[in-house]
Amino acid sequence: MKEKSTIVSLIKQAGVRTGPLKLTRYEKARIVAARALQLDLGAIPLIDITNLPKDPIEIAKEELRRGVLPITLVRRKPSGEEELIPVTKLIELERKLFGFVEL
Repeated sequence: MKEKSTIVSLIKQAGVRTGPLKLTRYEKARIVAARALQLDLGAIPLIDITNLPKDPIEIAKEELRRGVLPITLVRRKPSGEEELIPVTKLIELERKLFGFVEL
């Protein structure tokens, strides 16, 4: 029962009101694609890539998995209301709730 109260408190602290408490597969794909394009066009990686493949997609996935991307997600309700959610907050919450970040 204690585990359930911990999960409920995590959800309340997250403050995410619109959509699921984790990134959807479509959001993950969009974020990885946008970041991979930036890397391919010469952006500096935000992580150490010495032991990673030089593929921009793999680098972007690892940056997302580590939660270092300074990206804000916009989720819209059918009523037109928008909610701005930092991706790092969703990655952190996904890691706490599920134990890992699936990409």
